[in-house]
Amino acid sequence: MLRWVFLFESTSMIDAKPDPKPQPSKARLVGLVGALCASVLIYCVPNFEGDVKVAAPDPVGITTACHGHTGADVQLGRRYTDAECQKLLVQDLISHAEGVKRCVDITALTQGQTAAAVSFTFNVGVGAFCKSTFAKKLRAHDPHACAELSKWTKAGGKELPGLVKRRAAERAICEGRGAT
Repeated sequence: MLRWVFLFESTSMIDAKPDPKPQPSKARLVGLVGALCASVLIYCVPNFEGDVKVAAPDPVGITTACHGHTGADVQLGRRYTDAECQKLLVQDLISHAEGVKRCVDITALTQGQTAAAVSFTFNVGVGAFCKSTFAKKLRAHDPHACAELSKWTKAGGKELPGLVKRRAAERAICEGRGAT
């Protein structure tokens, strides 16, 4: 059986190449959200979250490693390899996709809405997503649901330029315009 991995470049969306070492967790992510959505997430979330090889506090003081990975297993100052970061990214995306599915019927969403919801949830957490007006409007099939993303640009009570850019990109994806 041939498996594919999606590689991204800033000038093209997807360049499919055979994956020499298939990773079951990527297949699970694809099974949860679809191939296009998984590809968007694997590309966009690391760009939003950054690449932190040595665990350090984020702008609001949460110890973070790799591509936004947080939790009890993250120890301040611990070094991570590229392979560890990629594995954590896929695991975290799966976890957040499952969280989105518990709150919203993603079969009723577009791939862009699903990708935006998972990316947003990756950033704010499952609980915040499920309680958000964004999730409520997605559940209600409100055509203006994506606009709610633009309201989530603060962390620690301060508006952060990185969140403004991230929410603009997530909204564009959600609305089917692609990330700008």
